Amino acid sequence: MNANGAAAVPAVAANTGSLSYLPVALFGSVMGLCGLAVGWQLAHQLYGAPQWAGQLAGAVAVLAFIALAIGYGIKALTGFDAVRAEFHHPIAGNLFGTLLISVLLLPILIAPYGMALARGLWVVGAAGMTLFAWLIVNRWLHRRQNVAHATPAWIVPVVGMLDVPLAVPALQWPQVHGVMMLGLAVGLFFAIPLFTMVMSRLLFEEPLPAAMEPSLLIMLAPFSVGFSSYVATMGQIDAFAQALYMLTLFMLAVLLGRLRHLRHCCPFRVSWWAVSFPLASAATAALRYAGAAQNMVTDAIALALLAFATLVIVGLLIRTLTGIARGELKTLTA
Repeated sequence: MNANGAAAVPAVAANTGSLSYLPVALFGSVMGLCGLAVGWQLAHQLYGAPQWAGQLAGAVAVLAFIALAIGYGIKALTGFDAVRAEFHHPIAGNLFGTLLISVLLLPILIAPYGMALARGLWVVGAAGMTLFAWLIVNRWLHRRQNVAHATPAWIVPVVGMLDVPLAVPALQWPQVHGVMMLGLAVGLFFAIPLFTMVMSRLLFEEPLPAAMEPSLLIMLAPFSVGFSSYVATMGQIDAFAQALYMLTLFMLAVLLGRLRHLRHCCPFRVSWWAVSFPLASAATAALRYAGAAQNMVTDAIALALLAFATLVIVGLLIRTLTGIARGELKTLTA
């Protein structure tokens, strides 16, 4: 934890190697951009929204992933101790899942242009995510945990398995339906105790530091991503899927209320990107639900959430690129 309580790279590794300050959690920006691209693709199919919007978001997501992969690769090659320390950090270590989830989401965008590449990426992402979830659960079971470390970041490694099924419909690969079921089952099963544990920590322990407030929106993922994952796997919106969608709307209303003063309570940091994928996934879930419900209320909710997610993610992107241009990247990751 840094001075603000953020889940940063441990201090012991802060000065080793080039780009040692670059957090793996920044791959969360790729997740948000991928989610936004998928949302605009759905909006194009449902409402005739501009196709270029989804294509542009997808292109930015791919470029962001390449840039971050190169940057984090330099960090690993020039100072692997920094990567090792980050991986073993009780909070930051969970966020290696953002890299793997990015690899699981990118195939949705790449499939129309190169099915073989998209399938290959998905296999790497699915295998990596499953192994990472297994490692993290083993870490939790074999080491005594500090309840103060039970932050929303704990949801990422195992509940992140819900992202495994999302790309499969685009990959047109029915043979991997069993893997989809594995991701759905593990993600939904572990969502219950992990969500309860994080809620308990928020209720009975000290409040999260201001710098970690954006991570609260990660608590939306079990419902929003769970909805999309369930629909992708089962191929229908049934009563259980509807319940997940309604929980998405309820939790979104609760969490946005907590975050409405965010820009006044702490300076901008790249950790703010933690809000991007939950917002995009909520918009995507709303668009999928609206496509099935086909009424004015669900359409209005879906379009409002897509517009809101777009404004937030574009704002985060502009602020981040401005900071990089000013040479502030190290400060923004502090």
